[in-house]
Amino acid sequence: MATPPTQNPSVSAEPVPAAPGQALRRGVWFAVGLITLAIISMPTVLLLFFGLMPSIVALVIDRTEGRYATFCVLGMNISGLFPFLTDVWFQVHTTDMAIRIMTDVFNLLIIYGSAGFGWMLYIALPPVITTFLSAMSQRRVAVLREKQAKIIEEWGENVATFLDSQQDEDQPDSEAPVMPELPVAADVPEAPPPPPPQPQPAPPVMPKTGPGE
Repeated sequence: MATPPTQNPSVSAEPVPAAPGQALRRGVWFAVGLITLAIISMPTVLLLFFGLMPSIVALVIDRTEGRYATFCVLGMNISGLFPFLTDVWFQVHTTDMAIRIMTDVFNLLIIYGSAGFGWMLYIALPPVITTFLSAMSQRRVAVLREKQAKIIEEWGENVATFLDSQQDEDQPDSEAPVMPELPVAADVPEAPPPPPPQPQPAPPVMPKTGPGE
């Protein structure tokens, strides 16, 4: 009989909770890095904070395992913000320049519009990919059916019958017919005792005759 699949004990079904101090350490290091970056380049911090606001919102509301919405929005958001970062880095690296960029309506439209395009990709792309994969699978099935028809036309119907018999023989034990259970010995009625043996009749005794008779 086929044994049921056993679960690997090293792989747990539920995610392992993080250590109590791990989140605190991450927050401390993030704050230290942000303060250091603010001291070195305050305009860059302003642009990143206000420009990546859609990505921060996506990170907060995205509860999926792979954070796919966060990555889609973050990638498109950075692509819309990057030209303005290069303007600050290579032209006028001042806080006034960063404020002027973030207060321009057309710049905000480009930055936040890119993030909105990332949301649109996250919402619209999975159904398109699913439809495309389904169409590819149907096309593959049609090609295989055509090849099957050619093989049957060349070799006859016995090929399909042989394949069906092979599939029936390769069925797992779980699909095999279940044998009926035999009755327990206690449930079987006892057989009646054999009849006593009948006495056999004695053979007849022949009379003895003398020599003169």
